[in-house]
Amino acid sequence: MDDNKERLQKVMASCGVASRRKCEEIISQGRVKVNGNVVSELGTKVSKKDVIEVDGKVLFKQEHVYYVLNKPTGYLTTVSDTLGRRTVMDLLDPETKKTRVFPVGRLDYDTSGVLLLTNDGELSYRLTRSQKEVEKEYQVRVSGIIDQPAVTKLIKGVLIDGVMTKRAKVEILELNRKNDSSLLTITITEGRNRQVRKMCETVGFLVKKLKRVSFGGVTLDGLGVGEYRPLKPHEIKKLYSL
Repeated sequence: MDDNKERLQKVMASCGVASRRKCEEIISQGRVKVNGNVVSELGTKVSKKDVIEVDGKVLFKQEHVYYVLNKPTGYLTTVSDTLGRRTVMDLLDPETKKTRVFPVGRLDYDTSGVLLLTNDGELSYRLTRSQKEVEKEYQVRVSGIIDQPAVTKLIKGVLIDGVMTKRAKVEILELNRKNDSSLLTITITEGRNRQVRKMCETVGFLVKKLKRVSFGGVTLDGLGVGEYRPLKPHEIKKLYSL
């Protein structure tokens, strides 16, 4: 057994093809060749000497790049959309897209805020698929005046889609009786589909506005809506430490 070999999808991700999960799909679709032979088995391992092709193009190791985008609502968090809808890639300039970046995880169509983009598939995998807890903080505007019992339930965990949520951090920022709404921060360590919205609905409060203000300690840092910036070295280091 060659200990220097790595799984094909991991190598593809490190070369900036896509996230590791997406690379697995590409392999299963028969779009990858190793040394001229089509490979569709996910358990395949390769060495540095092997020549890997994806859609007929030979892979080369890319320099990794990392960005944080202040995602507006009304954009899909995906690289492309078969229906022609707007995606977060439409917010990037052509030069940035040359590095084949992709979003880290998901941010709903109607949710704004911090979205990481990179061509580092290994980091993306670690932040979205590993068992380690990565904190994601949201600012949430809900209808109605929330009470302490509801907050306590959110903190301890609620049942959504048949599974209890993990403990959360919740803080009330504002109770606006004039407009009958409440402003909260909710920090979670999971990434389930529409999780914050479902959590709030479970305790009886509909979300009016939702914005992610931090992902693993990375914040918007003065970015306007639709703007993005490279991550600072200490931010990248912190994400890897997670």
